[in-house]
Amino acid sequence: MPKMLKKALENILTIDEIKQLYGSFDIVGDIAVIKIPDALLDKKFIIAKAMIDNMKSIKTVLRQATPVSGDYRTRELEHVLGEDKTITLYKEHGCVFKVDLAKVYFSPRLSTERIRVARKVERGEVILNMFSGIGSFSIVIAKHQLESMTYSIDINPDAYDIMLENIRLNKVSNKVIPLLGDARFVIEGSLRGKADRVLMPLPEKAIDYIDVAIKALKPRGIIHYYTHTHASKGEDPIEKAKKELEKKLDVPYTILESRTVREVGPRWHQLVLDLLVSQC
Repeated sequence: MPKMLKKALENILTIDEIKQLYGSFDIVGDIAVIKIPDALLDKKFIIAKAMIDNMKSIKTVLRQATPVSGDYRTRELEHVLGEDKTITLYKEHGCVFKVDLAKVYFSPRLSTERIRVARKVERGEVILNMFSGIGSFSIVIAKHQLESMTYSIDINPDAYDIMLENIRLNKVSNKVIPLLGDARFVIEGSLRGKADRVLMPLPEKAIDYIDVAIKALKPRGIIHYYTHTHASKGEDPIEKAKKELEKKLDVPYTILESRTVREVGPRWHQLVLDLLVSQC
């Protein structure tokens, strides 16, 4: 939480109340999405006003009322203060994205990961994004590796519609092919053996779709595999994720890189394993 905001709240909340606040929140465009502990719900307007008064880029404060859940990865949001909206424009890495936070999942915290992957893509590659959402990974790749082609799949019709808009906004219609549907059926139907590189940026489902990711690859290719792993004290979350994946894979592979993307809860880690898969 920014120091200026903490300082502003010092005159409004007690020290104990400030300690209860979550240490960070998401800013997407001009919208802030915050979580507030139940014990402080009666202070939500005060907290939101302090945010708007001290962070001039914020026009709207929304409270996340439920966890992200369901096949479409959505959450309930409560309007707290400012403009009553859930749609905004978000910019990163030379791209602009329309986002409707009420209808799709989007995290600005994956910005570093999006550009990391984009910089690994080589000229002429065919990429397959199995869980593309509003198209953020796909479009960042298209803008930074001009000689590439990405099949961008999502099952959420709202995310698909917004992805179409984002493809137009970023002028990458010749490099990003949007597809609506379950990645398993789309790949098995028409995209077997097409990809040099497969993205799996949906940690909750990646382990169940790793078999179809392999089907999408050419005889030799790369998979960016994302997962959530719980690690007890003394446990290495990356080693634990590697062992879980090893049980599911029956093809030769090498781990090119493994890293923690972010912490998503107490002892919960979002990880990525970059796999070089050989099926020859």
